[in-house]
Amino acid sequence: SSWLQGFRGEFLRPSQSSGRTARTPQNPRAERVSWSVTRHHGKDDMSEPLTLSGIAPSPSMAYLRALIGEGESIREEIEGDPDRLMQVVREKLEGFMMPYEFGLKEILTKIEILSGEWDVTTPHNPIEHVKTRVKSMDSLLGKLVRTQCPPDLDEIRNRIRDIGGVRVTCSYVQDCYLVAHALASQPDITLLEEKDYIANVKPSGYRSLHLILEVPVFLSTRTIDVPIEVQIRTIAMDFWASAEHELTYKYQGELPAELREKLIEIAATAASRDEQMGIVRDQIEGPPLPGRASA
Repeated sequence: SSWLQGFRGEFLRPSQSSGRTARTPQNPRAERVSWSVTRHHGKDDMSEPLTLSGIAPSPSMAYLRALIGEGESIREEIEGDPDRLMQVVREKLEGFMMPYEFGLKEILTKIEILSGEWDVTTPHNPIEHVKTRVKSMDSLLGKLVRTQCPPDLDEIRNRIRDIGGVRVTCSYVQDCYLVAHALASQPDITLLEEKDYIANVKPSGYRSLHLILEVPVFLSTRTIDVPIEVQIRTIAMDFWASAEHELTYKYQGELPAELREKLIEIAATAASRDEQMGIVRDQIEGPPLPGRASA
């Protein structure tokens, strides 16, 4: 059964918390929390031309022509002109990716509200850092080729669910599940998918809680339901994942066996430290609140 189905408790108000005292900070807007917004994940900039050389693996010209799906006039215009073709592709994708920018803002606002509430009403705010990003166009096109996604925008919207992403970093393992529940249980959010790599660690040692949350974006003439990937992890998990990603990139995806084994060993050590920190926190603040997962 999913962690969300088993998460029956609610985050208790201070008066219900068995002696826990709510913290009243001097600045209730919680300057302690670090917020980072990255508009695009990748090397491309919206002012720079989109080029095939920046995409790996590169899509075929036929794929790009099918992707833009324009009429005969535009097809004649771009025939034999790769630069013009890439310009049209960029224009097409800009409109397609716009709702993901707005969907991220919706999710980020919800996280900011939760953080502000917890900073005022509870002795411990579970949110430490928040980062957001929208995939760059070259990164998106490369993924379309790798996953053999048909050159159709509706298919892309259904199949590629991590175009917009949020990463929330917490202090303790219990906090990861608390934040996930607080987001996924909101009435205007639909939980499309969950992957609990904390309880089910990847063979590489990677640990994190992944959610695909669908949020409505209200435009002037229509409403679009936008999927946003939310990754929730502890500081230790985040440090390990960042270091592993950097090393994998350095070795072009082929880490030496001894280095891979060392990373798995370090991941196990980090998991043990997370568990120990959770125990220490429980000794100081009391046992986890009802319904919260234990480390």
